[in-house]
Amino acid sequence: MNLHPGYLPGCLGRIVEMHASYYAREVGFGLPFEAKVAAELAAFCLRCEPGRDGLWLACDKDVIHGSIVIDGAHYQESGAHLRWFITSDEARGKGLGSRLLEAAMAFCQAQGYHRVYLWTFDELHAARHLYERHGFRLSRTQRGAQWGKEVNEQLFTLGEV
Repeated sequence: MNLHPGYLPGCLGRIVEMHASYYAREVGFGLPFEAKVAAELAAFCLRCEPGRDGLWLACDKDVIHGSIVIDGAHYQESGAHLRWFITSDEARGKGLGSRLLEAAMAFCQAQGYHRVYLWTFDELHAARHLYERHGFRLSRTQRGAQWGKEVNEQLFTLGEV
């Protein structure tokens, strides 16, 4: 599987589909979550600046099997935001997530991003293990419904706080 830096035609739809399918099945997220992913991902892609922001896609031939984004738009205020990190059902558990996360972290290091953060929730144990293995630490937990269903949201940070 190859890692492709940047946009490919159809990648927005595929990233949204992977998120919507996985999270509907695993935790019961529905339309509000899918709409949030679609709207925010589209907005990110329209304002994406090379050298500040990064998007990586894991591809096998013409099929996208994973994604990760570094949104550096508000780095000075809050740090680089790791977003839309997912792998397909077919690719999950084969090290692809680690490869995507390593590509994103290498980008952050090259850009001098000393603080990276992400929001997730407490039901994603495999993801948490991967984040912690790459140096992220749990900084805050709170009840919230930003994804359309109330969960224990978690803020993970890497670097300066």
